[in-house]
Amino acid sequence: MKKKLRFDIITIFPKAFDSYLNESIIKRAQKQKIIEVRIHNLRDFTNDRHHKVDDRPFGGGAGMIFKIEPIYKALKKICLKNKKSAIVILSAKGKTFTQQKAQKFSKLKQIILICGHYEGIDERVTKYLADEELSVGPYVLTGGELPALTILDATTRLLPDVIKQESLKEESFSKAGQIEYPQYTRPEKFKMGNKNICVPKVLLSGNHKSIESWRLKHQK
Repeated sequence: MKKKLRFDIITIFPKAFDSYLNESIIKRAQKQKIIEVRIHNLRDFTNDRHHKVDDRPFGGGAGMIFKIEPIYKALKKICLKNKKSAIVILSAKGKTFTQQKAQKFSKLKQIILICGHYEGIDERVTKYLADEELSVGPYVLTGGELPALTILDATTRLLPDVIKQESLKEESFSKAGQIEYPQYTRPEKFKMGNKNICVPKVLLSGNHKSIESWRLKHQK
């Protein structure tokens, strides 16, 4: 039986995912039942009539903080309680997501992604409910929705039958710190203004040993 990886995304903007999840490789992976994606509106796990998910920070300060209660209720309902599950908070102060982390995630059965917003999430979620806190770079976004899609995409493409395995072997970051060599395609010569821009001759030589040597030399 083909392994399925389930993504559960907790967000206050569920419609933000509609377009990307219904295009290209991600759409095909869902159709082939390689992955399952469930989007959960955090406001559905509140009890008050205004569906309030945030409140002012203790100690004062700007902005609002996501409350622990609705997140706890959401996790209690959707977590499969499996050793191959991971609960991840998406936050600017988290560790940087890497290709190596994507490879580890591709071995799991469930990944729960909690999309932060405003000034952050009650720290008790980080300390007692989540397995880790991740960022996609040293900058601040308005929310965790784009990082959630980034992690979903980077992880999904590593699963069997999503992309041809030979395409994954030499691509950037397939090994730590490795950047893929330059690639060219037709036409062999392209005129830009008064200048001809040509493909490196070695790639047209048919000499596989020389081509391999050139590619190794130009990997970063």
